[in-house]
Amino acid sequence: MKKVFEIRWHGRGGLGAKTAALLLGEALIQKGKYVQAFPEYGPERRGAPVKSYNRISDTPINV
Repeated sequence: MKKVFEIRWHGRGGLGAKTAALLLGEALIQKGKYVQAFPEYGPERRGAPVKSYNRISDTPINV
């Protein structure tokens, strides 16, 4: 059975939620994991709510 671990980051625009998800993704790729990292935000400006996500697996991730 395939297991996918998911992380959801919450933050405010400009405070690093997107960057944190991307950095975690890069680190896990170097460890041999399969990773997806993506942000979710609208056209708002700095300080608006932001969500970012990571999916982590030992096998390829198919959405």
